[in-house]
Amino acid sequence: MIQTGLAGKTLFITGASRGIGKAIALKAARDGANVVIAAKTVEPHPKLPGTIHSAVKEVEEAGGKGLACVVDVRDEALVSNALDAAAQKFGGIDILVNNASAISLTSTEETPMKRYDLMNNINTRGTFLVSKLCIPFLKKSSHAHILVLSPPLNMNPFWFGKNLPYTISKYGMSMCVLGLAEELQSFNIAVNALWPKTVINTAAVEMLLGKESSNNHARTPEIVADAAYHIFTQDPKPTGQFFLDEELLKKAGVTNFDHYASNPKFKDDLYMDGFIDENISKITDFAQATSIKKVPAPTVGKISGIFKTIESILNPKLVEKTQAIYQFVVTGEESSTWFIDLKTGAGACGTGQPPQEADATLTMDSKHFFDMFSGKMKPATAFMTGKLKISGNMQKALKLDKLMVSLREKI
Repeated sequence: MIQTGLAGKTLFITGASRGIGKAIALKAARDGANVVIAAKTVEPHPKLPGTIHSAVKEVEEAGGKGLACVVDVRDEALVSNALDAAAQKFGGIDILVNNASAISLTSTEETPMKRYDLMNNINTRGTFLVSKLCIPFLKKSSHAHILVLSPPLNMNPFWFGKNLPYTISKYGMSMCVLGLAEELQSFNIAVNALWPKTVINTAAVEMLLGKESSNNHARTPEIVADAAYHIFTQDPKPTGQFFLDEELLKKAGVTNFDHYASNPKFKDDLYMDGFIDENISKITDFAQATSIKKVPAPTVGKISGIFKTIESILNPKLVEKTQAIYQFVVTGEESSTWFIDLKTGAGACGTGQPPQEADATLTMDSKHFFDMFSGKMKPATAFMTGKLKISGNMQKALKLDKLMVSLREKI
């Protein structure tokens, strides 16, 4: 298969000030490509690294030419102005990467309409808008591509039941791929989707799963960038395809993926990504494979025993580090309601409702509950497989990992 590089090609990448978007930008820049960093972050954010200007600096240091454009993909005027500026500076646009996305893994009942609108306006509408306005420029290119960072269209109810609002917004992006590939084929504009097989270490993932999970149980954005590069440089170019990064790179000849692990020590202990049926069983296998010790099946009274143990290890230091109140709704054989207060004093634990409003409520069957607190199943894995339902502050909910580490030697 003949491949050509991206030297002299112009890429317009949304949400490219950090994460996957920036990784794709830098990969292209090393070929000498022109890269438009189209994102909202102009001034440094106190918690999120990178701005459009720092990303352009990195692009130019990598060997490419950069252009920083302030773009909110919900704003038609900003998008139009940025596309015009890109075409004027670089003579045209060859590749559009719809990377900008918003995420909230909440159920229907627990999703505020403001959050629902945000996800759909950025994910689905944003992808449609930027693609629509970019088409006239792509029609003039001999190397025209649209790449959307969205999952394969999978009608398995499992993925809808977990977090319907987010699924709707991401599948909206994927439907843009399906429709645009058909609509634009006569203009020789390739349209494809790319999705990671495992969780990728980005700022958004860190906010959802916590820094420890993101740094240790994910791959770096470079695996997605390498897969995107392979799509852009294939001849003949594919279109209408829904690619998975790992599978695509395997077909391209990559046999070792260890170097993509955020932490090499955890290269075989990665969280699987959603919307891929194969991952449903793999996530379950992963939970079993990471078992710290064999734990017998729970029997009546074990849930109360867990909370008695938790009460015995509470201390001011743990409270200072956690700063959260948890409500636990245990279903099944040992149906009960509990709380852990890790926000005040030396901490407290008991049955019923917490003294203050809970930051996060966790609902789980008693048999899985014991597995989670004893270390047989990690909270993120339990959540991704649907065994654990979380409402409220996701980041604080997943801070429970530290508490569970303290418990494992005592249960």
